[in-house]
Amino acid sequence: MSAGPFVPVQTRRAPGALAAGDDFAQRRARMVEGLRRRGIADPAVLAAFAAVPRHQFVDEALSGRSYGDDALPIGHGQTLSQPFIAARMLEMLHLTPVDRVLEIGTGSGYQSALLGRLAGAVYSIERLAALGARARDNWGRAGVAGVSLRIGDGTLGWSAVAPFDAIVVSAAAPSVPATLLAQLAPGGRLVVPVGDAADQRLRRHRRTGAGDQMEIAESCRFVPLIGAEGFAE
Repeated sequence: MSAGPFVPVQTRRAPGALAAGDDFAQRRARMVEGLRRRGIADPAVLAAFAAVPRHQFVDEALSGRSYGDDALPIGHGQTLSQPFIAARMLEMLHLTPVDRVLEIGTGSGYQSALLGRLAGAVYSIERLAALGARARDNWGRAGVAGVSLRIGDGTLGWSAVAPFDAIVVSAAAPSVPATLLAQLAPGGRLVVPVGDAADQRLRRHRRTGAGDQMEIAESCRFVPLIGAEGFAE
C-alpha cells in the first residue's frame, strides 16, 4: 500500500493564547516603554533592551519577573541590575558602534549582551569563575558573540587591551579606581556607582585634554566592588 502525499499539520492557538516567546516579547516591549517614560531617550539603548532576551539571563524560576523594573539574584551574592539603572548607565556612556568598552562585573552576561549591540568590541572582567562560566552559557543560548571574558580583579582593569573608549562598573566602589581612569582613551567615559552600603550615586568621569571631568547622577544600590582598588572581601 503506497503512502499518500504528505500534508503538513497546522496547529492553531486557542483564542487569546500566547506562545511563551510571544509573551516574553510583549513583556520586553512593555519594559522598554517603561524605560522611555522614565526618561531613557537614546534610541540605540532602547533598541538594545528591546532586542536582548533578559529572561535568558536569570534562573528559569525567576523568568516571570525578568521584565519588571527589579534587580534579580543571580547567585553567589550577586544581582542583575534593575533595567532602569542599567539603561541609565549605558546612556551615560554615549556609546558609538566603533567604541571599545570594558565592563567590570560580567555577572550573568546580560549587560555584556546589551553592550555588544551598542559598541564595536566588548571586554568583560568577572571576579567569580562560576559566574563567568554561567555568562558564557547564557551568551550561547542568546546568540551573543564577540565578548572577550577574563576572570580576575576588575578594579585593575585590563591593561593588555587598554585604552578603552568607555568603562562601565557594575558594582559600588568606595572611590573611583585610579587604574580604571588611567585606562581610558582621550575622550573616554567611565561610569561607576560610588559610595558605601547606605549611600551610592552614579558618577560619570570623562577624560579630556583639560583633565578629568566628573558628573554625579542618580542614587542607586549595588553590591560592593571587591578588589585591590575596591572593598576588601
